[in-house]
Amino acid sequence: MWSEIVVYLRLGVTHIANFTAIDHMVFLLAMTVAYTWKDWKRVLWLVTAFTVGHSLTLLLATLELVHVNDRLVEILIAVTIALAALVNIFRRTDTLTFPPAKGAERDWLKYVLVFFFGLIHGLGFSNFLRSLLGAEESLLAPLLSFNIGLEIGQILIVAVLLSLGTLIVRFLGSRTRDWVLVGSGMALGIALEMIVLRLVG
Repeated sequence: MWSEIVVYLRLGVTHIANFTAIDHMVFLLAMTVAYTWKDWKRVLWLVTAFTVGHSLTLLLATLELVHVNDRLVEILIAVTIALAALVNIFRRTDTLTFPPAKGAERDWLKYVLVFFFGLIHGLGFSNFLRSLLGAEESLLAPLLSFNIGLEIGQILIVAVLLSLGTLIVRFLGSRTRDWVLVGSGMALGIALEMIVLRLVG
């Protein structure tokens, strides 16, 4: 039992925290590029919204209660990266708070978007997990362990990204807006390439 939990926990971590999962890593870049360590509470809410979304569809799709074309899911994941990057590029200031401050009701949009994007990414995670579960009699322990592993990997990536943002903005003296534009531009470029390749592939 414990050996099975450790196996799926490790699979969850390595599935997201490696360069074969570049789409998920680039999405986390687009999601957190506007923040440094001083904004950890805001990032926590964003990560929580993403987690709730992908946990829900990971569960439903792995249990085969939801069926979506794998190629479509891969294209939609790339689209979520592009949209997240565009939100950053066209947002002039970062006033995101939780709960939203008075007069900042529009800031709910980012939490809703991240939750919705999480739903799509969960379908992508499930494609990988379903291929591993063919011989398993019980799905509960593998599913839960894999999801926890995903979160550990996600937290590690976000910690690296926040550290990078802190280094660039606070210690190297770059303007926050410049770093947001550079990071979001990189994410957008990668996402557009992914969309084209997945459409013609």
